[in-house]
Amino acid sequence: MTGGGAARDGSGVVGDGGTFLPPSIEAAWGLRERPSKGPKPGLTLDRIVDAAVSLASAEGLDAVSMGRVAKELGASTMSLYRYVSAKSELYVLMMEAATGAPPGLFRAGTAWREAMEAWAWALREVYHRNLWMLRVPVSGPPATPNLVAWWEKALVALADTGLDAGAKISVTLLVSGYVRNDALVMADLASVVAAGGDSEEVLARYARTLRRLADPARYPEVARMLDDGVMDVADEPEVEFRFGLARILDGVAVHVDGIAS
Repeated sequence: MTGGGAARDGSGVVGDGGTFLPPSIEAAWGLRERPSKGPKPGLTLDRIVDAAVSLASAEGLDAVSMGRVAKELGASTMSLYRYVSAKSELYVLMMEAATGAPPGLFRAGTAWREAMEAWAWALREVYHRNLWMLRVPVSGPPATPNLVAWWEKALVALADTGLDAGAKISVTLLVSGYVRNDALVMADLASVVAAGGDSEEVLARYARTLRRLADPARYPEVARMLDDGVMDVADEPEVEFRFGLARILDGVAVHVDGIAS
C-alpha cells in the first residue's frame, strides 16, 4: 500500500518510503484510477484481461496482442491503452487473473508435509489449466494479490516446522520451481503430441532415436537404461510428479528434523 502521502504520475505510484509500483502492479492491487468514460462504453480492465486470457487459452500466448484483444472486444486498439499501458502490463494482469486465489487446501493444524503436498498439487493444477502462463516473459517474486496469497499459503503450511523465515521462503521457491518445471515438461510434450502422435508414440520414437545415436561404449548407462525398457512405456504424469515431490519433501523433512533435535 502507498500510504496517505503517496505521489502519483502516469508511470506508477511512489509511496512515502520511495517504493515504486509499476503500472501493472498498481492496477492489480486496485490502486490505479479507472477511466470514467472512454471511446467504447462498457469497456473495462476486467473485460480486457478476460479476453486476453481466453485468447491465450485457446490459441497460445503468441495470439495475444493489443490489436487482437481489441478486435475480440469490438473496440479500437487505442481504447485499450486507456486501461493497460503496454502488453507487458497485460501479461501481469493475465497471470494474476488465471492464477486466482488459492483454495482452502488444508485445515489449521495440518502437518506441514501434507499441507505442502496439497499446495504443490493445487499449484500444478493452475499451471496445467493455463500452460500459456509458462511462456509469459514475467519474472521476479510474487507482487500481485493472488500470487502473494499463494506465497502466504505456503508460509502458513510451514509455520510449525521451526524453520526461520529465510528457510521457509527457500522451501517455497524450491517446491514452486519443481511444480513449474514439471508443467514445462508437460507443455513441451503437449506441443510435440499436437504435431502428431500420442505421448506413448512420441516416447517410443525418442527411445528408438537414442538407441540409434548413443554408442553403448560411450554412453553405457544410457544403453542400460534403454535396454531396461523404461523409455518404452510412459508413466502417468501424476506418478512422476508424486515421486519428485516426495523426494524434495524428504529432504526438507531431514532439515526440519535436524532443527527439532
